[in-house]
Formats: sequence, structure tokens, C-alpha cells
Amino acid sequence: MGDATLFYDSVQRHLAIEKLVTRMGTEGQERKYYRVRPARWYGGIVTADCVGCGLLCRFCWVSDVITFRPAEVGRFYTPREVADSLISLAKKRSLNLLRVSGGEPTIGKSHLLQLLGALQGKGYRFILETNGIPIATDESYAPSLSKYSFVHVRVSLKGCNEGEFAMLTNAKPEGFALQLKALQNLTEAGVSCHPSVMASFSPRKSLREFTKRLTQTSSRLADELEIEELILYPHVIRRVQKHKLKYYTAHSPETVPPEQV
Repeated sequence: MGDATLFYDSVQRHLAIEKLVTRMGTEGQERKYYRVRPARWYGGIVTADCVGCGLLCRFCWVSDVITFRPAEVGRFYTPREVADSLISLAKKRSLNLLRVSGGEPTIGKSHLLQLLGALQGKGYRFILETNGIPIATDESYAPSLSKYSFVHVRVSLKGCNEGEFAMLTNAKPEGFALQLKALQNLTEAGVSCHPSVMASFSPRKSLREFTKRLTQTSSRLADELEIEELILYPHVIRRVQKHKLKYYTAHSPETVPPEQV
């Protein structure tokens, strides 16, 4: 896994990134975004791509400039501006699914909750894709999300255990347990959620052991586990090669299985 002294604290990094990509405005907390786009996932969804994540995943699809220069890219939006942009594009494309992706959408809790408040009652379903760490460390986060029945949370776990988490993110291995804690918090708060796991770098034994471990939190979560696999975009290939990561499964952007879209 490399020299443990080089590992960063994923909780502290989320807090540090938040200072770069959020600010207080006259209408509440603003967050940096770099685009709003339609996407093919979930059968069609409108996505607002935010800037900034507390993890540095070595397989991430986000470009280097956005990942490593969050203070220099994108612009600040109010929650209302993001909501209006999502709804406008959803109407044009006749889609009823919305999400925030790109970075970590739970950074800037006040912004996200105000965004969800602006979307509430509009007839849309919102998919919150998160690594879960802010939800694990803030005990009030999951109960706050439970107020929005149109939200479903997808917690994307990075690997199947602490060692794989550290290998894939270069963060301290303790962050893996926080991802599981987020699922526990969401379940206890009654928030609609399911786990996904990046399994392309995991031997089958690791995945089996992880499934057993997840069952201890919830048999339902184990049954609903989504297997996420590497997509070989050109810059992802460069990253994986740079870090000498061995993967067992992967797909080109054109050959992603229908069940994973």
C-alpha cells in the first residue's frame, strides 16, 4: 500500500476542500459547479457536476484539473440556481431523475439541504451519490436527509476492505469503516439507500468477505449491493497505469453492461 506516513485523513481533507468550494452568499451557502448535463445512467438523468471531493481515488473519471485545482475551476452557484438548472434541462429532455455528481455532493451540507428543499414537491426523484464520509461523521446528516422522501442515496464504497480502500484512495484505511457507518446512519434514519462497491480491483475472496461484513449491518443492504466496475476512459487508463493498479474487470465506455447503466 505504500508508506503509511503519506496517507491523508479523509475526514480532514473533506473539511479542507469544503473551505475551497463553498462560501456564504446572500441566499445561503453557495457551492462550486462546473457543468449541468444529461447522462445515460439510471436510464437517463440530469446531473449537476460539483467541484471538490475529500478523496483522491486513483481510478476517478474526473479530470486532473478539476480534481487537483478546485480553487481554480468552476463557479459558485446558489442552491436555487442549481435547482433551476436541473429542472430546466430535465424538462427539455423529458427526464424525471436528478443528481449531483462530479465531486462529493455532501460537501457543503447547508447548500445540499437547501437545494433539496428547492426541489421538493416538483415531481422529481433525486439520486445522491456519495462516498458517505460526511454522513458518517455528522450524526445529524442522515436525519436531515430523511426529511426528503424523493431522495435515494447511493453510497459508493472504494474497495472491499480497509487495505483496498487505502490502495485505491491513498487515504488512511480507517476511512473504509466510515463508509459502512454512513450506511448504518442512513438505514437507522429511514433514508432510502443502497451500497455500491468498486470491485474491479478486488479478488473474489475480498468481495465475498465484504458481503458477509455488510450483512452484519443489514441483510437488505447486502442483498441490494451494486457491483461497480472500472470504466476505461483515456485519462482513467493513464491514472491506473501511473499508480500500477491491477484490475480484474473493466469496460470501455462503449461496452458498459446495460445493468450497470
